[in-house]
Amino acid sequence: MTDEQKLPELVEDFRQYLTLGRNLSSNTIRSYTFDLKHLYEYAADRRLEVLQLTYPDLEHFLAYLADLGLDARSMARVVSGVRAFYRYLFAEEIIPANPTDLLEVPRIGRRLPEVLTVEEIDRLIDSIDLSTAHGVRNAAMLELLYSCGLRVSECCELKYEHIFLEHKYLRVMGKGSKERLIPMSDTAVARIEDYIPIRQEIREKPGCRDYLFLSRLGRPLSRQMVFMVIKELAKEAGIRKPISPHTLRHSFATHLLEGGASLSAIRDMLGHADIATTEIYTHVELTGLRDEILTHHPRNK
Repeated sequence: MTDEQKLPELVEDFRQYLTLGRNLSSNTIRSYTFDLKHLYEYAADRRLEVLQLTYPDLEHFLAYLADLGLDARSMARVVSGVRAFYRYLFAEEIIPANPTDLLEVPRIGRRLPEVLTVEEIDRLIDSIDLSTAHGVRNAAMLELLYSCGLRVSECCELKYEHIFLEHKYLRVMGKGSKERLIPMSDTAVARIEDYIPIRQEIREKPGCRDYLFLSRLGRPLSRQMVFMVIKELAKEAGIRKPISPHTLRHSFATHLLEGGASLSAIRDMLGHADIATTEIYTHVELTGLRDEILTHHPRNK
């Protein structure tokens, strides 16, 4: 069996390693394995074998990605997956050396997240038609995304057993299956209480009984469905900023920081492993502070 014939089996072993050994999320694993296709195509075009690529080959691979039109952020994601794959192959003694040891990830600028003001959040939620069943559901869903800072995947995967209305908190399984407890606001509790009678009337598809947020067809909401709901509501509310479910999470963190919450508390609420990830919100706050200075300082008049 040639190296190329072994490749599908090795990729499947790599996937299992990421799942069981690294405990990565299914989305991260899917991205890693999907992005390897660029490496296969590059090697096939040059009649090279993936398991025998060298460091110079991989430098050329970066140029190949740039020729495909990938931006620095997309290239960095692909390179991260490729490096993880070769580290795994080397650790398992499938290859004699790791050709990615010196391979540098393309530098990318730090992109500040888009945030909504408190007034825009109010307009967004107020645009929901609460006279309909799916409107009540959407109001509960948006309230959790904003007031609890949930990732959209965490919101879609919420089950009854994760919600403790009497004690006003949620139990969330975040990235890497890390559990965290999140306090719920009185408004969020009220929204969920309004939605539950409607939820109980939905006929669930097999295997979907425990999920909190369901579509009209009785299936858990997908991330794409939540994205479309928020886009439509933003249009109704006259909000022209680029907006997604993650915008509500960013807004949650920024408004907490502006209200005086500590970075460590925000980190715990968001489920960040590293406080450096949370520190990006200090840049968002400083951007607003700069605008305030330019507007109100007498030396700028």
